[in-house]
Amino acid sequence: MLLPARAEVTRQLRRYRAWERATLAAPTDSAVRTGFEDSGYTLCVLMGKRCAREAVEAAERYLRTTPAVYLLDETCRPRPSRIPRRGSPPGRRSRAGL
Repeated sequence: MLLPARAEVTRQLRRYRAWERATLAAPTDSAVRTGFEDSGYTLCVLMGKRCAREAVEAAERYLRTTPAVYLLDETCRPRPSRIPRRGSPPGRRSRAGL
């Protein structure tokens, strides 16, 4: 797994935090909101996460630890379980099918 440069992670995390503060100061400003969302998306792509909160947590964890510890933590971290499908379990038939 390739890891991003620490300097780039630091830069993008600072950028995200700056836009976050600006969004909290002016929540109705669409330009500020767009900048905040763009910075969150960039951090998601950089850290390989699906949402900005996960990306921020991953970036902070990456900057706190060594790359080897971060990779070990990422591979050992439990994944969220899949959402169960609705309907009858596989292999079972409904009464109408008998």
